[in-house]
Amino acid sequence: MLLSFVLVPKLIKEISALVVNIPQYSKQMQELFTIKFDKINRNFAQTFRDLFGGGSACISLTDENDVLNSGIEISVQPPGKIVSHLESLSGGEKALVAISLYFAIMKVNPPPFCVLDEIEAALDDVNVNRFAAYLRRMNENTQFIVITHRRGSMEEADVLYGVTMQDDGVSKIVSVRLEEFTQV
Repeated sequence: MLLSFVLVPKLIKEISALVVNIPQYSKQMQELFTIKFDKINRNFAQTFRDLFGGGSACISLTDENDVLNSGIEISVQPPGKIVSHLESLSGGEKALVAISLYFAIMKVNPPPFCVLDEIEAALDDVNVNRFAAYLRRMNENTQFIVITHRRGSMEEADVLYGVTMQDDGVSKIVSVRLEEFTQV
């Protein structure tokens, strides 16, 4: 029991030091958040234009005076459309907005790999092709594993893996390196 009595004053001292420094930590978090948020906003605007073939997009804080507790608003205007609310977009347009925002965030701190599971399922063929071409440009810093049934996405891949069932209950993995076919 003596050991716990010795540790209590040290623990109280450490907690007091943390409490005293909370305003400084909050200010640092606010500054870092603001810098990253601005980068994501710029990336979002550019990624949106690339994926939609024009238009404009931005994200903004609902309360700029309290950035750490603020909500985030998404405003978009696809080319040739006037959008008053995100709910007025089609399912494919909503998916493309979400993909644009996702890629904008990834550009700030690119992960080494990313798994996308039928992320482009709601897109029409033209937008699947735009998405796949954009994904190809993004693979400089990130390796993408894309689960898809869409031809446009598969055509941009380096390697395709598939699972087939030749016999009842026996699955077989098939792989194809697409560069082998482009050299022929």
